[in-house]
Amino acid sequence: MIDKKRYLVTAALPYANGPLHIGHLAGVYLSADIYVRFQRMMGKDIVFICGSDEHGAAITMKALKEKCSPQEIIDKYNSQFKETFSRLGISFDIFHRTSEPLHHKTAQDFFMKLYQNGEFVEKESEQYFDEEAGQFLADRYIIGTCPKCNFDKAYGDQCENCGSTLNPSDLIRPKSTLSGSTPVWKKTTHWFLPLDKYSEWLKIWLDTGELNGEKLHDPEDWKAHVLGQCRSWIEGGLEPRAMTRDLDWGVDVPTEIPGSEGKKLYVWLDAPIGYISATKQWAQDNNKDWELYWKDKDTALIHFLGKDNIVFHCIIFPAILKAHGDFILPVNIPANQFMNLEGDKISTSRNWAVWAHEYLDEMGGKADELRYSLTRNMPETKDSEFTWKGFQDHINNELVNNLANFFNRVIVLINKYYEGVIPEIDQNNMIETGGDELDSSYYDSELISIFDLMVEYQECINRFDFRSALKAIMQLSSYGNQILQANEPWKNHAIDPETVKVVMALSAQVTAVLALAIRPFMPFASDRMLNVLNMPAATENGELLHLLDQLAEGEGPLVAGHKIGAPIHLFTRITDETIQFQLDKLKSPEVMETDTASDYAPEKTLISYDQFSTMDIRTAVILEAHKIEGADKLLQLTIDLGYEQRVVVSGIALHFRPEEIIGRRISVLANLAPRKIRGVESKGMILMAEDADGRLKFVEPNDCVPGMIIQ
Repeated sequence: MIDKKRYLVTAALPYANGPLHIGHLAGVYLSADIYVRFQRMMGKDIVFICGSDEHGAAITMKALKEKCSPQEIIDKYNSQFKETFSRLGISFDIFHRTSEPLHHKTAQDFFMKLYQNGEFVEKESEQYFDEEAGQFLADRYIIGTCPKCNFDKAYGDQCENCGSTLNPSDLIRPKSTLSGSTPVWKKTTHWFLPLDKYSEWLKIWLDTGELNGEKLHDPEDWKAHVLGQCRSWIEGGLEPRAMTRDLDWGVDVPTEIPGSEGKKLYVWLDAPIGYISATKQWAQDNNKDWELYWKDKDTALIHFLGKDNIVFHCIIFPAILKAHGDFILPVNIPANQFMNLEGDKISTSRNWAVWAHEYLDEMGGKADELRYSLTRNMPETKDSEFTWKGFQDHINNELVNNLANFFNRVIVLINKYYEGVIPEIDQNNMIETGGDELDSSYYDSELISIFDLMVEYQECINRFDFRSALKAIMQLSSYGNQILQANEPWKNHAIDPETVKVVMALSAQVTAVLALAIRPFMPFASDRMLNVLNMPAATENGELLHLLDQLAEGEGPLVAGHKIGAPIHLFTRITDETIQFQLDKLKSPEVMETDTASDYAPEKTLISYDQFSTMDIRTAVILEAHKIEGADKLLQLTIDLGYEQRVVVSGIALHFRPEEIIGRRISVLANLAPRKIRGVESKGMILMAEDADGRLKFVEPNDCVPGMIIQ
């Protein structure tokens, strides 16, 4: 468990080439905001850093497509990000930009320090070059087939289907996104970070939390899938990675370095340094010392991000920080997995997404409702799914029927029976609750029970288990409803007024605890509840710590004689018509038209008959199939080619269960060079067809025996 003097929390910089969707929120920003708000309310010195990532090839690609400048693209999305995050209650201390001069200087100074430390290897290498466009191709200007999952639209740096980190040379059948032509290799000079040089200490640091004999973190606190992905990458062998690119948009390599002309910093060096430059700007604005948050061992550095960014933050960025020599390393990187939508992966190209800014416009705000539903189903350790019917159920049955119902009933009854004043309890009287006669210590003991539940809530958040923390809050609300239901104060007020006083005083304390406890999750509802209860507005400056101290002493936040306000409708029901509108929107003709345009890829570059004739495609039968440990998307297949059996690794595990494909007739590219994937040597490639919805189908050679040649 982390216990430091101060905390620096970063959320992955959103890339400024498109709007935010619910996958971004559930994967990164909500979990970070919940954690930060909670720690502020526990009195911690904590700074929450983010900003827009505004460099790299994808920005220029977007600008080319929209026939405008890169600056217009980044200005547009930076503005939209800030507005959307504000409307959602994401409480950054600063939302910076990597296009700011301060960032450029910070990144260049960082690069220069690494250069002066001798950490880079300058070498001539071959890079893809588009002869038609007349320029070297950045990784995102190259697409091809992923060697790990066979996805045919993988980029040169990453496959967005399986999440694998790639180099352009890994792609099968690469092509330029600028001209559609097949790129050629051309020599260029770049500075490489020799990741292989750092693999030993990275492995020790990740496995034990130790570095140079000092305990920096506890691996048991880290999520298993985060460490698993990092270990797999290290075990596969780290290789030098270029830290510069031939680009015209980005941070210049310092001009003092010979050969720097025309070179830009690699975006994955540039972007994480954005956390540092943002902290510098925040420190300047608030008269703080930024170095305390990046260089002092009493600071806990925590990165929130999605699983597609794990390797960059757990391996590459720590290597860069340590190579610099002055910076601390992260104590945890609680990366979430992916959120899917209505049975399919979120796809920006197919417009299969719930866009955050559109949701806020169409749903009349309802930011807390979205925050609740996404947290309720947050992909903390495995992929999860958002459905509109599930969203409706979460709001109507949990927020409205449980939390809002309890809060409203308590406020109504206190106003009705006590003129809006918290009743004073006669501690000497016996009370009867739930059919059992108890003495007045019942009130104190129940406050201690609430304290125990709040401790559980606290522990869950500290271990980044936000779903369980939210569940504890709703259990407290359910407990409040049970108190009312068991004692029926609306019936017993005239019969047993002393018992009803105790019940209502206790219920009022539960509403006050809820008003503070829900704040990290639903800040806007918290404000409304605190206002009705006539409690001080939350400044997130230790309120929860004070509350826990009160409960531990058997006291509640509301004293006898405290005056509250009038009842309100805390949440309203989501109608069937509202949900149907959103479902229809997902399947609207405009979206389907976009799907068709983006899913049917253009034909590949023409090849000669001689090139085609080198491909040996044969029929086969699947004999065995099983999942590869630690690889959600990969199946290991044993196939019969008639003349021999061999093993092929295929990225189809999300589409087929191993047991259901035994005996399937398939088509195989038999003469593909063998390649090790997750430690298994794969000899061949299964041919698959993909429909417009992204579903894979076998190319089945019916009425053919294994081993026949497909011509």
